[in-house]
Amino acid sequence: MLIELILMVFLPSGIFGFGKTVIVGGLFEEDDLTATAFRLSSRVLNDERHGNPELPNQFVEAQIITVNNDPYDVSQSVCALANTGVAAIFGPSNKVTARHVQSMCDTMEIPHIEARWDSRQIRGNGLLNMYPYSYTLSKIYLQLAEDFEWKTFTILYESTENLIRMHDLLKRWDRRGHTVTVRQLSEGPNYRQVLREVKTSGDPNIVLDCSIDILSEVLKQAQQVGLMSDKHSFIIASLDLSTINLEPYQHGGTNLTGLRLIDPDDPVVIDTFEKHASEWGVEGPSQLTAEAALIYDSVQVFGRALKQLDDAIVADTKTSLCQNVDSWEHGSSLMNIMRSIESTGMTGLIKFDSSGYRSNFKLDLVRLDLDGLHKIGTWNKTQGISYIPKQPLFDPTAELSLRNKTFLVLIAITPPYGMLKESAREEIGNERFEGFGIDIIHELSKILGFKYIFEVQTDNVYGSKNSKTGEWNGMIKKIMEDKADLAITDLTITADRQEAVDFTMPFMNLGISILFRKPTPMGSSLFSFLMPFSNEVWMYLLGTYLVVSLLFFVAGRLCPAEWNNPYPCIEEPEELENQFSLKNAFWFTIGAIMQQGSEIAPIGMSTRMMAGSWWFFTLIIVSSYTANLAVFLVVESKQTLIKNAGDLLNNSHGIKYGAKVSGSTTDFFKATTDPTYSALNDYMQKNKKEVMPGTNDAGVQKVMHEKYAFFMESSTITYEAERKCNITQINGLLDAKGYGIAMKKNSPYRNSLSTGILKLQETGVLKELENKWWKQKRGGGACEEKSGGTSDAKPLGVANVGGVFLVLAVGVALSCIYTACELLWAVGCTSIKENVSFVDEIKEELKFVVKCSATTKPVRRRKASSHSNQSNGEDSNGASTPPYGFVPTVITTSPEEK
Repeated sequence: MLIELILMVFLPSGIFGFGKTVIVGGLFEEDDLTATAFRLSSRVLNDERHGNPELPNQFVEAQIITVNNDPYDVSQSVCALANTGVAAIFGPSNKVTARHVQSMCDTMEIPHIEARWDSRQIRGNGLLNMYPYSYTLSKIYLQLAEDFEWKTFTILYESTENLIRMHDLLKRWDRRGHTVTVRQLSEGPNYRQVLREVKTSGDPNIVLDCSIDILSEVLKQAQQVGLMSDKHSFIIASLDLSTINLEPYQHGGTNLTGLRLIDPDDPVVIDTFEKHASEWGVEGPSQLTAEAALIYDSVQVFGRALKQLDDAIVADTKTSLCQNVDSWEHGSSLMNIMRSIESTGMTGLIKFDSSGYRSNFKLDLVRLDLDGLHKIGTWNKTQGISYIPKQPLFDPTAELSLRNKTFLVLIAITPPYGMLKESAREEIGNERFEGFGIDIIHELSKILGFKYIFEVQTDNVYGSKNSKTGEWNGMIKKIMEDKADLAITDLTITADRQEAVDFTMPFMNLGISILFRKPTPMGSSLFSFLMPFSNEVWMYLLGTYLVVSLLFFVAGRLCPAEWNNPYPCIEEPEELENQFSLKNAFWFTIGAIMQQGSEIAPIGMSTRMMAGSWWFFTLIIVSSYTANLAVFLVVESKQTLIKNAGDLLNNSHGIKYGAKVSGSTTDFFKATTDPTYSALNDYMQKNKKEVMPGTNDAGVQKVMHEKYAFFMESSTITYEAERKCNITQINGLLDAKGYGIAMKKNSPYRNSLSTGILKLQETGVLKELENKWWKQKRGGGACEEKSGGTSDAKPLGVANVGGVFLVLAVGVALSCIYTACELLWAVGCTSIKENVSFVDEIKEELKFVVKCSATTKPVRRRKASSHSNQSNGEDSNGASTPPYGFVPTVITTSPEEK
């Protein structure tokens, strides 16, 4: 009894715990699925509190307040909850008001629990965010792009905050070929402009990061502009992909991949959903949003933390926190317990790291196919992405119609579609053949369970219709006459052929293009050293040199500091000398351009400023010239004779052109309405014998050895260019077509075979086979350029630098001529002044020149007039000698006189 009295005196008033009711507040923008999850989860705590020892004994009263996005109104709602003694506040979803609520909760030490994606998630004293961490999601998206082997992709984002979880994807860009394009979605509801730009760019891989509110509309408009096709792949960043209707995109072949936080097949999720099946307002667990599931789990975590706090200490909530500007002393303890709890909920394992961020969570990797979204793998922090093994490619519906059937399959010996196997021993039966078409039939047989026998079309005629008799020939005729079941080679699907036989969906898409020789080097010009600058720059440089030289001459005459005493011994000279004569000004500027300088040094401040500016200009010009010179001298430009089909018409290079004499390519030119292609067809028909070979091989040989362009299908061009390195494809495609497997009209096997080809495409088998036969087998890859390395520099020849020698030779020749002119002029002036023979004077000068050992030259004067000339201060060469009539007086004194 005494002990009880002491405890009553010294223990606080909250000794009896939280009491019978604990208030939790929920701030939501509207009474939606998230608010419903909060309400239902609170009810579970109350319904199971007596039967579950992990839940608190108190009644949890959930107070839901509908708020707007005004921070002031939200703060009033928070104060209202704080004054009632709230134990935790959940929400809101708006980022601005949520951070305002967090600030208030940190001050009052009330646990603040969020379930929203926060791009700048930070750990507050009272903040617990159930949503997966942004940087963790960024690493998952990067791994997906790497697993899909995306070399290029486009990131489509809604706001700049979305780029936070694209952080690692943005770093995937490098100069070795990984291209990342970033485009922002325009303000809705029309997003078609940016979606058209993505389609025009030709990038097939797209990462779409936008809110679930606009995701459905963005995908709808993407389909409208043609982005939702079998040529495009999407990674959807939203974790709520499964909540929108994807049925319109199931059959388009688009590779649509995303992540989900809720596994609808998880027993915990199923059990939780079925408890309130009639109250959720959605059809199934797959329709639950990530935020709603996280709110549900967060209430459960709060309940377990409340139980542990109640068991550990005696505590109670505190009222009037907002009015008294006080804090709840047990709020931080409750928050720390929540961070330490490990439990399992609708979103999987609930655990937090030391920084308070959600860790060790699991995500499902889902993909859209013909049957809707299905799970293809999982991600967790320990193992990364683990893909579910692919199911065997077996169609049970096809088993009934194709299994154990044997087809006679027509092939043609046309590389790489059908070829005789290279083997040291003699093969029999199907083992005699190999190739792309052979492998396709083999893979289809594994999927559909049929057997096959190959038969070669000996004349290699695929099939064309005689316009007069209406009869078919070649493979098509045999199929129509039921002499073969299937035909596979580079057999083009055309309208005429489809009237006679049926085709599967194309196993290869292609078009007509131009085969031509690769551009050849144009050869080096004698004046290649002038190429680093354009003609315009050279003219500007010459003009600048002339203008600046004249400015130096004028500035030198205007600047007082440039006028100097030529004889320092004379203290008061009668004349001053200026070093910037017209010749010297031009010499000074050209010396700076040549990076050699001169003996002239500016003295005045103005001339030095001008000289510094000129030197800086010449430094940049000369450095730019030197940097570009190496490239222009080593790299040879190549001459491109034709760029497209239109260039072939009336070309000035004498290039002939044609196509195979019969086949789909010739049919295309005959049926076209395009004036350019019609003109090309007219030329080919007029010169049919000369320019239209009987086979593709003959056309390729003409291209290699003549000035000839050959129209053929792009897939064959790619095959030939991989093996013959001097030919290439010119421009793009003239049309679009496909190769398919031919069979009898109204064949019951068409759908099964088409489905098999579609599965081969989806699983990447067709792409692997294409790489095998185009780039690996039978000499493939011989012309593949090495990537990442640097080619050896070619030595420069006379053709590259011959112009430099020419400039030197011209300069030296002009200098010699000018020297001779100067000598003749000086000798002529001397002969006139001294009244001597010009011939004698020139002889004397030449005699002195040939004396190579002489380093001094005497002044030549006439003997008779030497005195008079000396008295005038002039020599016989007409040059004045100092002091120009003024003789200074020199006074000497002895030491004693000093």
